[in-house]
Amino acid sequence: MGDLAPMRLEPGEPAAGAWRAVGVAALLDELLPSADVAAVGAGVGDGPTRTRVLAVDGRGGAGKSTLAARLAAVVPGAVVVHTDDLAWHEPFFAWGHLLEELLDAVARGDAVAFRPPAWEPRGRDGHVVVPARTPLVVVEGTGAALATRGGRADATIWVQVDAPEAERRGIARDVAEGANGDLAAATAFWHEWSAAERTFVDELRPWDLADVVVAGTPVLALDGDDLAVGRILLADERPGLPGPGDRGWVGRRRTP
Repeated sequence: MGDLAPMRLEPGEPAAGAWRAVGVAALLDELLPSADVAAVGAGVGDGPTRTRVLAVDGRGGAGKSTLAARLAAVVPGAVVVHTDDLAWHEPFFAWGHLLEELLDAVARGDAVAFRPPAWEPRGRDGHVVVPARTPLVVVEGTGAALATRGGRADATIWVQVDAPEAERRGIARDVAEGANGDLAAATAFWHEWSAAERTFVDELRPWDLADVVVAGTPVLALDGDDLAVGRILLADERPGLPGPGDRGWVGRRRTP
């Protein structure tokens, strides 16, 4: 399997490499031994029976939701928690305390029906639901690595992505979903949000908290359900990668 073109990364993000093709189930078993995860749902055996928490972090448009769904599909009864639900109508990246509150309830073994505080005054129905004895909770979203605080996450994935492609598909998704208005409005919101994201990610450095890196845009020719899994490269391993001054770079620092 040959490597494809290197990703164009946001300034300050170190490149990943040493890519290898790994099946979704095999990756999950590397990070969280399947026997332990199964014991939680079954409620049997002498092994650990605490709900396992896997954080899937990455920039907007990286493919976190898709990856989280694929991982959760491997484990019957697994639940995906989207940080976007916690962040809804909260100030940008000021919702970490809500994630901690939710995961603390999960860790106690409670059946959780968590209603973020912004939902009620704005008439949003429902709850973030995690049944008791859920074997696996996959927390996905930019900032999901906050779950590592206090040891609330058992494993963490950083989804590294080509920045121009992430912007393209993120805006296209928002327009298709009608999330932030028409193309002009969605583009303006994307640039406002991503400026806050950049500051937050630069401070958190979630790749340093991750057990593995998964490629959100192609770096290997893959078969079937395989993922490209790698690690952050050491400084002397990193090739010269395209950046903001290179032809074809479309960084998110630009204005619409």
